[in-house]
Amino acid sequence: MVIKNAELEIVCGVTSTLPKNILPEFAFSGKSNVGKSSLINSLMLRKNLARTSGQPGKTQTINYYKVNNEFYCVDLPGYGYAKVSKEIKAKWGKMIEKYLRTSKVLTTVFLLVDIRHEPGENDKTMFEWVVANGFDPVVICTKMDKISRSQVQHQVSVIRKGLGAGKDITFIPFSAETKQGRDEIWALMDERIAAFNSEAAVVISEDDL
Repeated sequence: MVIKNAELEIVCGVTSTLPKNILPEFAFSGKSNVGKSSLINSLMLRKNLARTSGQPGKTQTINYYKVNNEFYCVDLPGYGYAKVSKEIKAKWGKMIEKYLRTSKVLTTVFLLVDIRHEPGENDKTMFEWVVANGFDPVVICTKMDKISRSQVQHQVSVIRKGLGAGKDITFIPFSAETKQGRDEIWALMDERIAAFNSEAAVVISEDDL
C-alpha cells in the first residue's frame, strides 16, 4: 500500500451522530497505553497523524482517518484507564458498542494487546464484544521489541489462551519501533479492501439488472 494522503476527517464524541460512510472501515481498539496511535502512525508512515501521549486515556473520541480516499482507519477510545471515572468509562463503552453495532462498512476490528502481559478483563470484554457483534477480531500483539524473539510465540500463545481465541483468529506480533508486523497488517488490509470493493461492485451490478 502506497500512502498518498491521510487525514483526520471526522471526530465523534459521546453525543455525536456516527457518520454513514460508504468506504470500508478498519477499527483499532485496545487499552489506553497499548500503542494504538503509534500503530496508526506507523502504518501511515507519519509521525503525528494520530497523536501519541505519555498520558494514557488521551483518545476520548472516535477518530476517523481517511486514507487515499479509499478507506478509513477508525481509532476507538482507549479503555481501562484507571484515572477516568466509572461514568466516563461507561459512556466510552456505550460509544464503542454503538459503533460496532451500527457501522455498515466495518470490515475488520483490530484488537491491540501488549505482548508482554496476559490479557486483562477489559481486553477479554472487548474481544467478547467484537465476537458478539459478528466479527472475528484480528489481534495485534504490540511492543514486540520489548521481548526477545524466542519469547514471541510463547507470549502469543498466552494471549490467545487468555482471550479464549480459537485457531481461526489471526494474531500479528507488531513493533512500532522496528516496524515488524507492518507488512503483515497491510497485506491483510489490502486483501479486505479488495474483497469489500468486489462485493460492492456485485451489488451495483445487481441493482442495474
